[in-house]
Amino acid sequence: MIWIGEGDLGCLVTPDEALVSVLDHGFTVGDGVFETMKVVDGQAFAFTRHLLRLKRSAKVLGLTCPDDAVLRQAVDEVLFANAGSITGPARLRITITGGIASLGSERADALPTIAVAMMNSKSWPESTTVAVVPWTRNERSAVMGAKTTSYAENVVALEFAHARGVSEAVFANTVGQLCEGTGSNIFVVVDGVAMTPPLSSGCLAGVTRELVLEWCDVVEEVLPLEILHSADEVFLTSSTRDVHPVTRVDDRELQVGSVTARIRDTFRLKSSADLDP
Repeated sequence: MIWIGEGDLGCLVTPDEALVSVLDHGFTVGDGVFETMKVVDGQAFAFTRHLLRLKRSAKVLGLTCPDDAVLRQAVDEVLFANAGSITGPARLRITITGGIASLGSERADALPTIAVAMMNSKSWPESTTVAVVPWTRNERSAVMGAKTTSYAENVVALEFAHARGVSEAVFANTVGQLCEGTGSNIFVVVDGVAMTPPLSSGCLAGVTRELVLEWCDVVEEVLPLEILHSADEVFLTSSTRDVHPVTRVDDRELQVGSVTARIRDTFRLKSSADLDP
């Protein structure tokens, strides 16, 4: 079941009934924001943090975000309605778009479209692999820091990575600094120190990234892209990956080091103790 509506009004429907107009600005120009959360024991993990980021993203785009109570109720309804049909790992997604508008970039005076959906998700392997792509993130973009539905460049980058037999693609920004993956934040370990690019690099303020910074001994540091060629350890974070060790960067093989393992174990312990940290 999916919750779908306009503004603060919506209801549960089946996937076949969940219709969105072809004139919706999210469909025509990617004018929308979203959040994806993993589902643990029937709850959306770190929901409060995801909700805060959703509102920040909506503000960047100038979209109207429904009241917190409306979104919480919608999420609860979707979790309850799908409890019997979801097996194994699952993800829940909230999407907000600009609503019905013209076929151009100009937004109309319309209520935003809201959708909350849930589905099974794959289990990630114990480690992963990445490739650096030849394209960049724009750290000076008008939507920098917002989690928007405009994901075409991520689709292209992932195809590039998959064609090279790896799981994730990694971007530099326009000045050659290490930035992020298509749906993940990236960390490196050098001489026992875990580091991740600052938000000024253009990377998304990942919720898992935020928790790792709070729970573990990690520093934000401007890093050259070339650090991936010499770092002792590399790992990714995301809402579905948690802390995910990297064992290959392009053609360079890596081991899962002690710092990464310690951070991964700390995250597992603390996240299991509090589902809304």
